[in-house]
Amino acid sequence: VQLQASGGGLVQAGGSLRLSCAASRPTISNNAMSWFRQAPGKEREFVATVSWNGGSTTYADAVKGRFTASRDRASNTVYLQMNSLKPEDTAVYYCAASLRSFGSSATSDYRYWGQGTLVTVSS
Repeated sequence: VQLQASGGGLVQAGGSLRLSCAASRPTISNNAMSWFRQAPGKEREFVATVSWNGGSTTYADAVKGRFTASRDRASNTVYLQMNSLKPEDTAVYYCAASLRSFGSSATSDYRYWGQGTLVTVSS
């Protein structure tokens, strides 16, 4: 399975971006999908996860209330709507397909990873 992330770019603080992640095959339709990010010089960190059917979402405290994860099972695509962006949100954002139906913050739970898309938030 290949995951193709897109939608990153440069935005001013307070702005919004919508990331997309398209899977090459529908085999991930029963798996949770998640977003992680990695800022320069820092470890990869969990951002958000959406369950296999889209009915359950979990967010990192740093993005709660500002980011919304969703998925469209028909098109094998997951989304991350990012509002009220802050400079500290600057990072490469990765989508990942979990081994389970409900996601977690542990990178070891994820089998497939996208290539990443860069989000830069200017102050």
